[in-house]
Amino acid sequence: MIKRSFDKSRLPSRHVTEGAARAPHRSYYYAMGMTEEEIHQPLVGVATCWNEAAPCNISLNRQAQAVKLGVREAFGSPREFTTITVTDGIAMGHEGMRSSLASREAIADSVELTMRGHCYDALVGLAGCDKSLPGMMMAMVRLNVPSVFVYGGSILPGKVPAGADVPADFASRDLTVQDMFEAVGRHQNGTLSDAALEILERVACPSAGACGGQFTANTMACVSEAIGLALMNSSGAPAPYESRDQYGTASGVAVMDLLEKNIRARDVVTRQSLENAARVVACTGGSTNAGLHLPAIAHEAGIDFFLDDVCEIFRDTPYFVDLKPGGQFVAKDLYEAGGVPVVLKELRKAGLLHEDCMTASGYSLGEELDKIQGEADGRVIHTVANPITKSGGVVGLKGNLAPSGAIVKVAGMSPEEQVFSGPARVFECEEDAFEAVKARSYKEGEVLVIRNEGPAGGPGMREMLATTAALSGQGMGKKVALITDGRFSGATRGFCVGHVGPEAALGGPIALLKDGDIITLDAVRGVLSVDLSEDVLAERRKSWAGPRETIYASGALWKYAQLVGETYKGAVTHPGAAAEKHIYMDL
Repeated sequence: MIKRSFDKSRLPSRHVTEGAARAPHRSYYYAMGMTEEEIHQPLVGVATCWNEAAPCNISLNRQAQAVKLGVREAFGSPREFTTITVTDGIAMGHEGMRSSLASREAIADSVELTMRGHCYDALVGLAGCDKSLPGMMMAMVRLNVPSVFVYGGSILPGKVPAGADVPADFASRDLTVQDMFEAVGRHQNGTLSDAALEILERVACPSAGACGGQFTANTMACVSEAIGLALMNSSGAPAPYESRDQYGTASGVAVMDLLEKNIRARDVVTRQSLENAARVVACTGGSTNAGLHLPAIAHEAGIDFFLDDVCEIFRDTPYFVDLKPGGQFVAKDLYEAGGVPVVLKELRKAGLLHEDCMTASGYSLGEELDKIQGEADGRVIHTVANPITKSGGVVGLKGNLAPSGAIVKVAGMSPEEQVFSGPARVFECEEDAFEAVKARSYKEGEVLVIRNEGPAGGPGMREMLATTAALSGQGMGKKVALITDGRFSGATRGFCVGHVGPEAALGGPIALLKDGDIITLDAVRGVLSVDLSEDVLAERRKSWAGPRETIYASGALWKYAQLVGETYKGAVTHPGAAAEKHIYMDL
């Protein structure tokens, strides 16, 4: 590679490396073994969410070293740092889940503060878990520096050993952590033995990497390519594959190219690229959490792209990629079928992509897709002309029960299964609902309502996978419906409506429901309503006691509850780019 020079007088790192007044600062760099040449090159932040909390993060440190090789190869000086991750699979089903969504903000904030404090010129961010992916992308767009995102990769599918004494349906399929949560439901109702549960827990997650289905991490990994922040096909290879390191090195080179050309994150993340990202969520039957994260990423760019806008894209996007939890296949299968680039090619055939959007390579999305040889295999990736369903695998709902909207994953559900009406059974928190499910103290045909779990009221907007998976394990996943002002995991299946807004803590209609109220969920028409007149709702509001008191009166979750905004806007905690008075790169 031909050596290139950068004008440091226009880069943030000049504040810590140039001139006599910065001799103390340079002494620190010499203390870390940097040479004079390296000090005066651009400083590139290489941020990872590495930790030992869960398999999704454990390979990030290795991949970061590959990124640093690429930065050095392209005449930059990489500076590695880490931030936190709260892993949903570990946090699920207890008070720890309240920390999950708040961690997205902590990740974005901590990356921003590190970049600002040390005046780094560009950013390569590596993440592997549900909230770390959007959190890292939010930081990139907030800082508006040349940026490349690198996904840590998915886990390999689990396999039951030959001859193991487990039910045949487990033995015959690829396993993910979703199967473990559903196995707990079967264990609770006596149809799975202790011994079988122990066998499954030892083989369901056999490697490093994020949960293997089209759950939130893999959904947001697909988003990273579609939105343009990641190199094409870089999200596909599973975490253990050493080919991921090649993408890491290429990403390090790419960020230096972006820096040279002054292509910044907001040149990549635009209204059009956000629409491309929403298309990919819909056509892959992705996680409903994308309805929270895409508005939050847009907020960092000063773009109003709310839940309604996301769901409008979902509505007219065919669902044609057959991935778990609603379908058959896992992320490794998608990679082997050609990955996100082939999915994007199918969307392009239907005229559903903005091809002129810039990408992390410095080329437009259309130019990148012109290089892709693969085609839909008709098995994992169906053709857009012959989709699984003609509308997306994720649907937005509105009505007198959700004036600000709600969202549901319908991938794998027939049209008949997408309409449900029944009496409400109201629970004031997830724990109460889970105990009722364990005790089977609910009835077929009911709509289970879990409230006080929104961003402010929870606080933290917990996911409900433990409850929904227990219902599926009991064989009741299609015989009841659930609604909540909290969230459902990307691994959830069944008629489970999340993000109901306004949340109960803000006095939304969900706060006014009583047992027996007749609720209608209609994903075909996009309606979520309760059979109550406006006069009745107004009378109930007069007697509403106000937000339910929580046990979080101090600390990070108290602070989060004070700052967090409404769900349909992404549950963000600051005014965003629309209010900013400077651009970090230009200081």
